Amino acid sequence: MTDPEILTICGSLRAGSSNRMLLAEAVRLFGPCRHRELDIRLPLYDGDVEEAEGVPPEVREAIDCIARADAVIISTPEYNKGPSGALKNALDWISRTPDKPWTNKPVAVMSAAMGRAGGERAQLILRTFMVPFRTRLLQGPEVHLARSRNAFDEDGRLVTEHYVNDLTELMKALRAEIER
Repeated sequence: MTDPEILTICGSLRAGSSNRMLLAEAVRLFGPCRHRELDIRLPLYDGDVEEAEGVPPEVREAIDCIARADAVIISTPEYNKGPSGALKNALDWISRTPDKPWTNKPVAVMSAAMGRAGGERAQLILRTFMVPFRTRLLQGPEVHLARSRNAFDEDGRLVTEHYVNDLTELMKALRAEIER
């Protein structure tokens, strides 16, 4: 079998975000794979624009990337007790098309935030957002990276054994889900 294609989606737009770093660690711990990160800098969903102009090309590209991937890993920050607006907007656009790129797709979700709960609420809401897509959403182990700006060393590696262990187990579960 060739190396699986893993698509990562970072709910933060910031280049140096702890969620992006957490995704990089997830891909590293997953092991051999082809990796691509989805750019969620999409226009705001507007039904009038959709009706007048159709689905924007960047949304079509996002749908195609999800469809091609063997599995998807999503990491969300917690903004005001929920996932980022950028991530929600991307999910909204993708849901508006007749395509069903998420159906039966293995998906792992995680979160990183500066608070002591590590984005637990945002992750719970993200899991709810994913239900209508009918993915094969992994149930655990849950990874809620707390105090996330302090969680990585200078090389971008997680420094806390507990988080490394949980993320390793989550990536093993994702690999097993792909291979089933």
